Amino acid sequence: MTTRKAPRRTAERILENTLALFNRFGEPGVSTNAIAAELSISPGNLYYHFPAKDDLVNTLYNQYEQALNPVLAAAGDVSNVDDAWFFLHSLVEVNWQYRFVFRNLNELLSRNRQLENSVQETIQRLTDSMRTLLLSLQRQGALAPPPVGWAPVATCLVVMLVYWLSYEYVQSPRTALEEHNAQNAALRGAAHVLGLLAPYTVPSQQAHLARLVEGYMQQGNTERSAG
Repeated sequence: MTTRKAPRRTAERILENTLALFNRFGEPGVSTNAIAAELSISPGNLYYHFPAKDDLVNTLYNQYEQALNPVLAAAGDVSNVDDAWFFLHSLVEVNWQYRFVFRNLNELLSRNRQLENSVQETIQRLTDSMRTLLLSLQRQGALAPPPVGWAPVATCLVVMLVYWLSYEYVQSPRTALEEHNAQNAALRGAAHVLGLLAPYTVPSQQAHLARLVEGYMQQGNTERSAG
């Protein structure tokens, strides 16, 4: 006898479809009426679960933060260039999954105080994680510390991670953030962030780092051309 799966709760369906719409069209371009129509539910049903559009944004951002947790927790385990690549690629993939935030970040922050506070906390968590990663690589002998310390490098890594998708969008506003571009965007983003480590990589790791960055950039650009 086959057991039928219970239908997904309406709130979960709303969030899933809202994320897809926000990612595709940008949060400002998606109304609550459009979300309700996509789900074939009444606006009243939508408002019952999420009384305001910002409630949808904040709930989705909370999901993003939860998705970040296991990735950031692994920063201290990074011991070589290959580990760093996997770690950074994982971060870029999470950012891609919730790319609507980075597509319209300034606009969202200008009118959502709760999100403003949350993003500031996330930036600090990312910065702490990058510093942990850099120190871990230094302890393992993969990086040589710069004279000014790791704080400016950690900040540069975070700026690249946060604004990489904005750069992708500028390059091709009509298609850059479409779902079919996920893999090549992640490859290029992670490769560029990894490349920021090049000036501090010890000689024994430099050639390997260069091969990784070049290989993944070529793969990402080839996929973009094919798309």
